[in-house]
Amino acid sequence: MPPDRPLPMLPPGFRFGVSTAAYQVEGATREDGRGPSIWDTFAAQPGRIADGTSGEPACDHYHRYPEDVALMRRLGVGGYRFSIAWPRIQPSGSGTPNARGLDFYDRLIDTLLENDVQPMATLYHWDLPQALEDDGGWLNRATIDRFAEYAAIVGERYADRVEHWVPVNEPNVATFMGYGLGMHAPGKHLVFDALPAAHHLLLAHGRAAMALRAAGATSVGCANNHAPIWPASDDPADVGASKLFDALWNGLFLESMLLGRYPVDLAPLLEDVVRDGDLVTIRQPLDFYGVNYYSPLKVGASAEDSPIPFDFRELLGFPATDSGWAIVPEALREWLIMLRARFRAALPPILITENGAAYGTGPDEHGEVDDQDRIDYLHAHLEAVAAAAQRGVDVRGYYAWSLLDNFEWSAGLSLRYGLVHVDYETQERTPKRSFDWYAELIAAQTRSRG
Repeated sequence: MPPDRPLPMLPPGFRFGVSTAAYQVEGATREDGRGPSIWDTFAAQPGRIADGTSGEPACDHYHRYPEDVALMRRLGVGGYRFSIAWPRIQPSGSGTPNARGLDFYDRLIDTLLENDVQPMATLYHWDLPQALEDDGGWLNRATIDRFAEYAAIVGERYADRVEHWVPVNEPNVATFMGYGLGMHAPGKHLVFDALPAAHHLLLAHGRAAMALRAAGATSVGCANNHAPIWPASDDPADVGASKLFDALWNGLFLESMLLGRYPVDLAPLLEDVVRDGDLVTIRQPLDFYGVNYYSPLKVGASAEDSPIPFDFRELLGFPATDSGWAIVPEALREWLIMLRARFRAALPPILITENGAAYGTGPDEHGEVDDQDRIDYLHAHLEAVAAAAQRGVDVRGYYAWSLLDNFEWSAGLSLRYGLVHVDYETQERTPKRSFDWYAELIAAQTRSRG
């Protein structure tokens, strides 16, 4: 970043935070009564994870959370988005809660508050108890009832101290990567037959929102993964394929949560699983709309013998992160502006609940991690958020992904998204230059407001 490039300035009261997820950072997968999750099972299957690793021990956050919260205090963030591991609370997905699991999150939440960091708790960041998957997982409507019971337990315990709640992280990713294409746990290849899982995850979101509010939660939102979908060409087949995928990836979750309906082209595919009242349940009032953004997707028509009517094309002409995702910050600006224009009064205030980049830069001979690429990435995307705010979008916060390098799902430990470098052999934490840059940005925002 050129030294004379000004830091982005966000609206007064804007919340800066960082995000993680339980299976990606906690470790301790067999400690203190935690039961197995679908990711424990998936990662144990040869060939599922690129480097053969798993979430054990990941960043050992379960034992090292005081050190990690101290890093957040040093960073100056006002919020920390983390997830609660369902198998730690209910090892089999139902029944009497595990006291040691509940106690861990008590300690974490209290430590955050003692350090002036407000908790944002996600109830489900993909670590379904394996026992529930054995009974059909998110294809089984009964899992919704189990999730509502879990939400009630967690809400009763923590609602007095947690600022924001997210019932389900990225239901589209959980559906299509986990049940549709088999690239994530539980590894099923159902293609369009995965749509019942999407409906059940959305219903679980609604039921959990109701349970959390009944327990006293005052701010309940979502964290949906959204990507602008660009057609591969002007050919009608490519345009049609891109519109279909946009409905599946974006519209299915936006329209149901905000308008209480499914996109018209998809509704017939769901009519066998939708019951009276379901869409009312899904359309719970949201106190914020969480957007997880990484990159646009370029979509074209697939070959006639393909099992799906679209395929993904490379986005040429843009730099890319180590994950191969194109870096297009202006697409985030345009997405936010479009979101406001399309949904207007139905759209609550927006929080960017995830945004970040994978770069493998490690410590140099002096022990410093000079990750200028990540600084450039974060700077550009925060500029995009600021530009959207100047255009009237009510965006109130940004949670960088991620505080720590961690277990990145099917990529294992091979991708590093953290502001803090983690040596997985020693568990030593080393703040990167991006950490210091983000700290200075936050401090500058505070100074500018007096």
